[in-house]
Amino acid sequence: MPKSLSELTTIRVGGTPANMFVATTRDELISSAVETWSEADQWFVLGGGSNIVASENLEEFSVIKTENFGIEREGSTVRVQAGENWDNFVAYTVANNLTGVEALSGIPGCVGAAPVQNIGAYGQEVAETISRVEFLDYKTHEVVELTAAELGFAYRDSIFKSGGRLGVITWVEFVLEEFQPEREALVRLTEALGRPVTNPAEVRESVIATRALKGMVLNEADHDTWSCGSFFTNPIVSDGFSRSIPGDAPRWLQEDGSVKLSAAWLIENSGLPKGFKLGDSQAALSTKHSLAITNRGFATAEQVRELASFIQLQVANRWGVNLVPEPNLIGF
Repeated sequence: MPKSLSELTTIRVGGTPANMFVATTRDELISSAVETWSEADQWFVLGGGSNIVASENLEEFSVIKTENFGIEREGSTVRVQAGENWDNFVAYTVANNLTGVEALSGIPGCVGAAPVQNIGAYGQEVAETISRVEFLDYKTHEVVELTAAELGFAYRDSIFKSGGRLGVITWVEFVLEEFQPEREALVRLTEALGRPVTNPAEVRESVIATRALKGMVLNEADHDTWSCGSFFTNPIVSDGFSRSIPGDAPRWLQEDGSVKLSAAWLIENSGLPKGFKLGDSQAALSTKHSLAITNRGFATAEQVRELASFIQLQVANRWGVNLVPEPNLIGF
């Protein structure tokens, strides 16, 4: 009997799918996917469940669950199976004096999901270190290797998220660097973290501590961590439009001249404080970080969706900015 998605996702909402195939090896992942595609019209891949909000109505869905683990290293090149826990992989790189993903410490989920979302934090993105992925194509059922140049990486985006390629990632290959104390990247990380760091282990420790203060490190006892992390991406707008936003709002100039705004600032300055909820709903903004929608104990998927929609409406009405959800919304 498949498990409810409320047991398998970090926001702890969602119903029970019709079928669930659990793959513990690369080959099982490929065969499970092909079998699922031959039987089901609606399906999705589930890794760590940290970037999914699933409806209670999943009776027409089949799930492919990635639980294939393993890390192989050759020099500074590391190949990681899709089901490997992301933070375990980061810990492995730090323990082996490799640098390139240490600022992404504490992010929940699995490695196979990292290129889909192009996860990033504190000045690092996986697009900078991923060299190849192995991919099972939904249309052709062929297994292919795709290089980083073919993945369409953009801010929190890729060809997988945008729908350009549909299928399953089986493994991800990273090209990292042996740590050198003189690296310029440490200067950028020091600036991003607001505290001095001198090596990958210090970066990891600092990032996890910072994320924990924001309720972004999973903790069974802390309902602020019952979430998908940041629920909305930071909007990127034209330089001209950004001038309509008050000068005290955080903003980051992009290479193309556009400006990235803080979604958290826009939310809080739309009259939605930390902890905000609609009536007696069990879905609420985190009490620690206004960018996270959290489950206060017994939230439903619909309550999460309703709050997200209300936040989008408030921000659009106040600032003329459309916030885009970061997690995948399944079955709504």
